[in-house]
Amino acid sequence: MLDRLAAEKATGSFMRERGTLHLSDGQVIYADSPETPDLEALLTAGGALSPENWRDALDEAGPEQRVGRFLVDSGRLPKGALELCHLGALYDAAFFVLGPGGGPARFRYGVAHWMGAVRPVPVDAVQRETSRRRELLHEIWPEAEADSEPLVRTSLPLDTNLSPRQRAILEHVDGVRTAADISRVLGRPAFHTLVDVRRLAAAGIVAAARRTPRPATVPTRLPGISAGPDVALLRRLRNALEAL
Repeated sequence: MLDRLAAEKATGSFMRERGTLHLSDGQVIYADSPETPDLEALLTAGGALSPENWRDALDEAGPEQRVGRFLVDSGRLPKGALELCHLGALYDAAFFVLGPGGGPARFRYGVAHWMGAVRPVPVDAVQRETSRRRELLHEIWPEAEADSEPLVRTSLPLDTNLSPRQRAILEHVDGVRTAADISRVLGRPAFHTLVDVRRLAAAGIVAAARRTPRPATVPTRLPGISAGPDVALLRRLRNALEAL
């Protein structure tokens, strides 16, 4: 479907269960996914833009679908910084939109996005980058459970060579948060977090909560047997073993 939409230079929203690609003249101009921090989070968390300036841009230029242009023209954000964060958010969300298990796709023609065209990306470039990222994750660690399940620390001691990014992730591993949750807390692209999570999983430092082995529980006594030693029962068992 995406190849056909690109060929016909379609404008609208390409939607799947894990997010949306927004097209203009057959190119991708924006992408969003509940699995990733959006452009606002990346800009404001990093200090490149204040939340107030972001809201002002939406109010002033959102109805005309030119928020990106407004941020640059008004001097609120350098063009290079906007393009860098915009492409990061676009490829980040596209990775999940185009990933396996995303369900059927549908397209709404004629829907214009409020951001406008910051730096349009050809559809085939988005597809190639998505495939490259999927292959990279597989090379790091082939099991994908840690990508979406709540994360837990294992009992393995920490490696002293862990990077600051990996240590920051570990601070938020609590058995409840997923990699996507941690990305939003840190204001980082979700794919970058997945790379570090897979490396931590490969090192045996984190695991998906549902995959963590539970220690075997040994009953203190068998049903129907008193808590103290039954001498007669032990004697009968010993005699039976000696008779074998």
